[in-house]
This record gives sequence, C-alpha cells and structure tokens, in this order.
Amino acid sequence: MSTLGYPLALFYRRYLFYKDSYLIHLFHTFTGLSIAYYNFGTQFYHSLLCILLQFLILRLMGRTVTAVLTTFCVQMGYLLAGYYSTATGTYDIKWTMPHCVLTLKLIGLAIDYYDGGKDQKSLSSEQQIYAIRGVPSLLEVAGFSYFYGAFLVGPQFSMNHYMKLVRGELTDVPGRIPNSTIPALRRLALGLVYLVGYTLLSPHITEDYLLSDDYHNGSFWFRCMYMLLWGKFVLYKYVTCWLVTEGVCILTGLGFSGFDEFGTAKWDACANMKVWLFETNPRFTGTIASFNINTNAWVARYFFKRLKFLGNKVLSQGLSLLFLALWHGLHSGYLVCFQMEFLIVIVERQAASLIQDSPVLSRLASITVLQPLYYLVQQTIHWLFMGYSMTAFCLFTWDKWMKVYKSIYFLGHVFFLSLLFILPYVRGPLQDWHTNDLPPFAALLCPGAQRTRSQGVGRRGSPAVPLPRATSPFGAKGETLMGGAEGPRSLLWAPPCTLPYLFPL
Repeated sequence: MSTLGYPLALFYRRYLFYKDSYLIHLFHTFTGLSIAYYNFGTQFYHSLLCILLQFLILRLMGRTVTAVLTTFCVQMGYLLAGYYSTATGTYDIKWTMPHCVLTLKLIGLAIDYYDGGKDQKSLSSEQQIYAIRGVPSLLEVAGFSYFYGAFLVGPQFSMNHYMKLVRGELTDVPGRIPNSTIPALRRLALGLVYLVGYTLLSPHITEDYLLSDDYHNGSFWFRCMYMLLWGKFVLYKYVTCWLVTEGVCILTGLGFSGFDEFGTAKWDACANMKVWLFETNPRFTGTIASFNINTNAWVARYFFKRLKFLGNKVLSQGLSLLFLALWHGLHSGYLVCFQMEFLIVIVERQAASLIQDSPVLSRLASITVLQPLYYLVQQTIHWLFMGYSMTAFCLFTWDKWMKVYKSIYFLGHVFFLSLLFILPYVRGPLQDWHTNDLPPFAALLCPGAQRTRSQGVGRRGSPAVPLPRATSPFGAKGETLMGGAEGPRSLLWAPPCTLPYLFPL
C-alpha cells in the first residue's frame, strides 16, 4: 500500500498544488480514509472517532494543561485498549498499526496547540517552530491525520509543517511545483533494493527458527551467530517501508527542509532512516540515531524534554523508553527490548568516557593497523546484542523470548550488567596507566608512546589523541533520547577507520 502513494502524489502535484486549501484537505482526508477502509474494512471508524474526539478536546478545553493531559490519556488509553482487544502472540496487521502513528500525531497536535497560547519568549527555539498560533478546523485536523504519505507507517511531522505543504511553501522553486521527482525516485529505488533483499532472504532467516529444535540443538556459537544475522536482517522490513513512504513525502514536497550551505535543496524532513549510518556504524547509539528517526525525534521533543522538571536525565530516559515500549504494545517482549536498550546505551556511554579519559586506551585506540580489527569486533558485538534485544521485541510473549534467552544463558543481560558494575572500578587504574607502560609491541605501534607523565599526560590530563565531541540530532547540547555520548568526554561515531575505538561496544 505504500507504493499507492506515488500515483496519489503525482495527482496532487498535477492538479492540486497551489489550489484552495480546502480542496487539498478534502483530498488527503478522502484518500486516507479510503486506504484505511481498504486495509481494515469497517474498523476504519477507530481513527475517525479519535480524530473527532481530538478536535472536540481542542475546541472545548482550549490551550490548557487539562487539554494536553486529557489528550494523552484518551489517545493512549484508546490505543492500549485496542492492543488489549486485538493482540495475539504473532505479528498482526490490524487497525492498531496505523493507529499508533495517529496517536503520536494527535498528542503532538495538542501540545503544539497548547504552546501556541504561551508568550513566544517563554518558548524554546524548537517550540516556537512547532507552536500552533491559529485554531485548526476539523477539516485541517482530518487532512493532517489522514495524509496518505504517512497514514500507515509514518513518518511523524507537525501540523505547522503540514500547513506549509498546503500553502505551497514546501518547494525549492517558489511559485512552482518542487523539483523533487528524482530525490523521491532515489528513495523508492533504495527501498525496493531492501524489499528484494528481504523477500529473497525472509524464507531462510526467520524468528520461528529461533524456537525450533534445530536452533536449540546447535552449538552455543551457532546460536549466537544466527541471532546476529537475524537481528540485522529483521530490521530490513522496517527500512523498506520507511524508505518507500519517504519517497511519497518527498514527491509531494513534504520532505523539503530548506537549503544547505551550498544552496542545494534538502529533502530529508520526513527521513526515517539514515541508511549509510545504519549500515556502517559500530555503536548502538549510532543505530538509534539512524533508525526510526522521526519517532525518536517526536519522543525527544514531546516527552523526554518535557520531563526536564524531574531534574534527572536518567529517569527521564527511562520513562521515555517505558512510554515507547507501551506505545508499541502490551507484550512483555517490548519492555525487555527497551530495557536492554537503556542498559546498553548507559554502558556504551561509560565505556566511551573511559577511553576518552585514559591516555593509554586513547593511544591504543589510535593504532592504525588495528583499527579494522577494532571495527570488526565492535560490529560483531553490536549486532549480536542488537539481535539479542530484537529477539524479545519480535517474539512478543515471555515464554518464547525466555526460551531463546535461556539457550544462550542470558548472554546480553550478563554481559552488560557485568560491565555496568566493573567499569567504575577500573576507571581509576586505567587513568593512571600510561603509554610508557605499554608492552613493547603495542608501544612500538603507538605514535608518541614514549611520552611520559612529565610531558603532560597525567591522570586527569588530556587524552593523548584528541577526540571530537558528540553532536545531537535533537539539539545543540549533545543530548539524544538515549543519552549518546555527551559533555567534554564524549566520543562520536565516524565511518570505519576514521575514529579509533578500543572497547568493543
């Protein structure tokens, strides 16, 4: 159904671009409702009912905290009730699939409407961009909610961005239809490549095999390697959907995000994937930053940052991941998956900080000839434990994922919980260990290995190899939803062999 958006986008470009706004809203509402009815029959009324309820909440309660809290409770409550009434032990395509996308849209709409009633000076620069100053009509809310390019699987976008599309502002050539056909076809082509790969491999790499006797009768290392390959492959179905739908958004103009410093148009406003980063990064935080980007950005903007009043970043991250787990469904596997993500990123951050603070680890990490080996080890551990986390996510129920975890002796939990307790104890000794203490072979390979404490490499001195600070997809403070690496000791992933890593995380 994602490819159906392309002829609809072409029709919109040919006949509706720069037409009256009510015609565009009607077109989006009618096509979205048609897609819902085609896929889910009479159950399309669930989305229609929630949109009507949301419009009434905005009009009757206005720009108040009560309206925001009511929206959150009503929309999340409706979604969770839908999960409870329809969930089975397998992956099902039901009305709850697009409804979870709609739920975030409507909650974000309520928060932006609430921000629109505040003094602009009291809002952050990000909130000023998304705050809704006017009063949306029912037709506008419906068109925003049912936009055919994002109704089924996303991506998330704001009401203000949608209204720019309706007004014809999202174009690289003012007054004309955007030159977005080639960028859209590129994303479609890339999505089709992933689709072909997934179609060819899906009969041979399945989660059902994780539960089979053949899997459990194999050796421990076979079970681990199969989990690694499956964990990488299983994400391709999501990559396919997001790339194809992104192409639809680009074709309409919704993907336009301005111009770069060279004056070239950018079409990444609706990008849910950074494919190169996803395929090459060796860190878990890199996968998070490259996968389901708009949903992560939504949670950061409307949930994580709104919990600042708690005064505890780790608690805010934990609650954000709990929200994400419930938003995905009521199965225990979702909770286990996001709990593992929380644990892994905390450990990864500690390891990155440890390498940054330790002169000897920084020197070892700078050995050029060993960087391919470091990268290979990192990627192996990265995707092994990504597969470990995805096992619970895809098997849903505790009896299934517990069976698989037992077969590999809860390796992921044991590994990262051990590191969580060990790393703080080794920080001091490693900071006191210097490059002049390296074994002869390593010292020979390390540039400048003969530097001594008197030459400026003390316990709290600067690392021997300066490392760049992390940047953030969510703001200028180096913060990501899962914390990434932050502050003056941060590490930032770069393509293979351009940034040294020693610790295999």
